[in-house]
Amino acid sequence: MNTRALLLGGISALLLGGTMVGCAANGGSLASAGDRSGVAAAKGAATNAGKAQTALARRDGGAAIGYAEGAVALMPQSAEYRMLLGQSYLQGGRFASASQAFADTLALSPTSGKAALNLALAQVATGDWQAARQTLATQAAIIPALDRGLALSLAGDTAGGIALLTEVARSPETSVKVRQNLALSFALAGRWQEARVVAAADMAPGDVDARLEQWALFAQPAAASDQVASLLGVRAAADSGQPVALALNAARVAPGVPAQALASADPVEAAPVELASAPAAGFSKVTFGPRQEVVQALPAMMLRPAGGAIKLAATSAPAAAYPVKAQATGSWYVQLGAFESAGVAKDAWGRASRRFAVLAGHAPNGMSFKAKGEDFYRLSVGGFSRSAADSMCRQYRAKGGSCFVRQGAGDMMAQWLRRPGVQMASR
Repeated sequence: MNTRALLLGGISALLLGGTMVGCAANGGSLASAGDRSGVAAAKGAATNAGKAQTALARRDGGAAIGYAEGAVALMPQSAEYRMLLGQSYLQGGRFASASQAFADTLALSPTSGKAALNLALAQVATGDWQAARQTLATQAAIIPALDRGLALSLAGDTAGGIALLTEVARSPETSVKVRQNLALSFALAGRWQEARVVAAADMAPGDVDARLEQWALFAQPAAASDQVASLLGVRAAADSGQPVALALNAARVAPGVPAQALASADPVEAAPVELASAPAAGFSKVTFGPRQEVVQALPAMMLRPAGGAIKLAATSAPAAAYPVKAQATGSWYVQLGAFESAGVAKDAWGRASRRFAVLAGHAPNGMSFKAKGEDFYRLSVGGFSRSAADSMCRQYRAKGGSCFVRQGAGDMMAQWLRRPGVQMASR
């Protein structure tokens, strides 16, 4: 059985399957049936599109981008060519450009589930998880639940992804792909026992062990793009966005412009993620980095007896992933963000604490609040003096984070760190 198809379900088909979205090739861009320049533009665009598809088939993302940009430049109102451009950017590892191309495709073809799903995954790859979750929420009606559930988990809402996939798994629409996407979502949430049980429903025990080991190897992706890049089998590249001339409402390029005229500079490939060991034989290279509990070290859950299969060890109490610094006594906090729920904030903390060394040793704080009638959960670290809080926020921003300093407003130990039945007072 193809492991890639098994684990990714419809997502791999929507990303890498055909590029057509069912829109007419002219997309309204021809001035009239007798407009010779329009006819020439249509022919040139079709030629470029064909070459782009050929390049995609041989996994030459750079060439595909050049031809797809040429097709869009000649026929900017074609959703079909915008979709092709987005997929070319994905294969070239240019995720910011892909995000713009798929947003444009969705604007031209609002019922395209492929464009919506690709947009969300491109947003995940750029680290804009909140925008990805918003896309998945607003386009829920056109993205199949099978794909949306796993995409939600990749976007940081593992609780939402698990809930959605569980519902589908219990319905008459269940399938092997649904159950395996659910197992993968459990793994992304760090819920290893449940991941094993669900995966074992359709896989041999030895295959389950190998799959769990493969997920464990990707427990800590080094960059936001790693998981989507791994999904696609590409390398992330430096990307400043698609050319301005290709903006959806930009003026059309005159026929006769060379196909590569609008192609941006050759992307600079980032170094690939190095694996601790090679994947087990017979398994795909497509892997995902499971979310790691902030207070639970993932490797401690994996026990390998000599010469035997991997077993999951149940733990009665989570162990600290790092020594927590002594609780401070100041009244100033560094706010790291506001999220839809404590579960999403928990995932955001996991990402941030692995990426930003300045957070090492600090325990997260949180509190629920309402804004414009909606519930949110603040994520912060604190109990500092004003100068210490300012210093931490500066260091966090210098490494690419976003934060601001404020005084305490009911902040208390993060919800996921509290013991059941214990009420924590604010600092």
